[in-house]
Parts: sequence; C-alpha cells; structure tokens
Amino acid sequence: MAEWKRQAAEAGIDLIDLGIGSPDRPPSPAVRKALGEAVLRPDAYGYPGSRGTAAFLRKAAEWMDYRFGVAVDPERELVSLMGSQDGLAHLALALCNPGDAVLLPDPGYPIYAGSLALAGVEPILMPLRKENGYLPDLDAIPQQAWERAKFMLLNYPNNPASVVADLPFFEKVLHQARKHNVLVVQDLAYSEMAFDGVEPPSILSVPGAMDNAVEFHSLSKSFNMAGCRIGFLAGNKDAVGALRELKENIDYGVFIPVQEAGIAALDEAMSATLQKAGKLYEQRRNTFVAALRREGWAVPYPQATMFVWAPLPELAGSWTSRRFAQELLRETGVVAVPGEAFGSEGEGHVRLALVEEEARLTEAARRIADFIRSRA
Repeated sequence: MAEWKRQAAEAGIDLIDLGIGSPDRPPSPAVRKALGEAVLRPDAYGYPGSRGTAAFLRKAAEWMDYRFGVAVDPERELVSLMGSQDGLAHLALALCNPGDAVLLPDPGYPIYAGSLALAGVEPILMPLRKENGYLPDLDAIPQQAWERAKFMLLNYPNNPASVVADLPFFEKVLHQARKHNVLVVQDLAYSEMAFDGVEPPSILSVPGAMDNAVEFHSLSKSFNMAGCRIGFLAGNKDAVGALRELKENIDYGVFIPVQEAGIAALDEAMSATLQKAGKLYEQRRNTFVAALRREGWAVPYPQATMFVWAPLPELAGSWTSRRFAQELLRETGVVAVPGEAFGSEGEGHVRLALVEEEARLTEAARRIADFIRSRA
C-alpha cells in the first residue's frame, strides 16, 4: 500500500487516504496540556517501568469501573502497553509454546496472525461471515480445535467488519471456553466508537469473566492519541502477569509524560464533558455512505469503528480486492485497503477509513463512483 501511494503521489495525483485508521484530529486541549507540562519536568526522563505507573494503572481501573462497571485490581489485573498492538504482538509469545494453537478470526486485524507467526503458533481460523452477523459460529468449531487452543481472540467492535457483539454472545463464548480451559482475549480498541446510541460492552462485565478472559484497550482511536502509543490489558491475573513478565525483558514501558496524558484523557472521559469519538465518525459515516449509495454503490452502514467494510461493486470482468484497490488508487487517488489483507474471508471487500473531513469524503465518493461507472 505504501508503495502504491508513493507512485500515485509521484504521478501528481491528489490522494484521499482512506487506508490506515489513523485519526485526523488531535487530542483534546486538556490532554495536550498535560503532555506538554509533563515533558518539561526534569524528572520525567527516567525509565518508566514496564507495568506502568501506579497513577496510570489506578486511573485505568477507575475508568473500567466507570465505563463498564468492572472492578479491576490495578496491581495484578492491569498492565500498561505501548498501544494495544504492543500487547497483541506479544501475547502469544507470553502464553504459548511453539506448536500451540490459537482460535483466530478471519477476517481479522493483521497483527493477530502476525503475532502467531512470530511465536511459532498455529492459527485455527474462525470464519466471520455476513450471514452470521460477522460473529464466529461457536457451534461449528470442532471439538479438537477447542481442545488444542490456548486462547481465542475476538475483536468487537470489529475491524474490519465494523459490527458490534452483545453480552449474550460473550456469555456463550465464555461458557464454551470454560469447558475447554481456553482463555478468551477480547480486543476492545473501538469501545468508544459505536453508532446509533449503542454502547459496546466489556467481556469482563460477564460474571466470572476474570477467571478466563482478558481485554485490550487503546487510547489511540478513542482519544486521538495514536502517535502517543498507550493502552492497557485488563483481566485474568495470570495472563496479565505473563505479558508483564515478558515485557519486563523487552522494553522499559511507556514514556511517563504519555502516561500522564493518558490519565488526563481518561479523567476527561469520566467528566462527561468530552464528546465520544464515535459521534464524529457517525456523522462522517452518514455522509460518506449516503453519498456512495446515491452514486449506486449499495454499501452497508457500519455499526461502529472508523471503517466502512464494503463489498466489491459489480464490475465487468474478474476483479479481486487487490486489483480494485490498486486501480482505484492509481486512477482516482482514493486509498482503500483490499479485503485480502485481513485474511481469505476478507476477499471480495475493501475497507475504507473515515479519516477525512466530510467534504473530502464526499469528493472520494464521487471519484469512486466515476471509477465504478467507467468499468461497469
């Protein structure tokens, strides 16, 4: 994708980059103020410690209780991360041995499969399909797969499919997982980015979930702090402890001023004065999807996240998601991620990120429509 974008830019094409999900707005003034003040302190430049400062962990626990009604022990059931991808990349190394297996969603965020490859762990793919609401069919998972799996990885709200799971689904997952002693790992990076009044739940709010579940949280998307690299893992103390122990051998933790900015972000979220990020992306979703539909591309409205998961339009000839994305970029300057990047079940789709202002999204819809019409 980076190479395609470079070539298009060198050709003088005006790029509308709807590829990577990087927020285009800055953090709030309060967050930037906290960060700015902290970096000027002379005592802020020592090693911060891999587990996170006590202040940040306490604030993360406070926010978990405020947002989800989940009580978390900041000493044993939380560890800070350099963004949730840090934890996702290392969790299999912390919990598995080479040759172990993990239940993995397909399509799924690429680091899920990448982390298993780095750890020498086998993925057992769970297809996520439209007919099942992009939820894994738990009853279709073979008994042998349950018996082999060290953990199951879930991601709701989902990237790339942009759907939400409810508590009854998580209850069913945990019931099945307990029978087979399988840890459930939920990636909740988009907890504050659901639409139409929906509030995505935490799997940890299910009674007894701390026995066999952990949950990743990220401040990147919810608080426009993607470049700061801060998040945390909460849940089962043994799994959290294993990841903490691994990280103690490979890094020194998150820069202290960034943790203080994170505290400010969570404080602001609990003050009820900060509008959730989902409001911005809901308005952009409405504008962009409506524009695409007016132009004849029947794209579904996402339920959450900052992405539109769009089935390929009907075009003359044989098209893959890679070909569609590459030619769309080359001819229009609109960047989309081919669905195949997220796994074999992603083929036939492209992912479009709502990371431009509404006027640019409307312009992107016009360019896309012209491209589709020229090949219909």
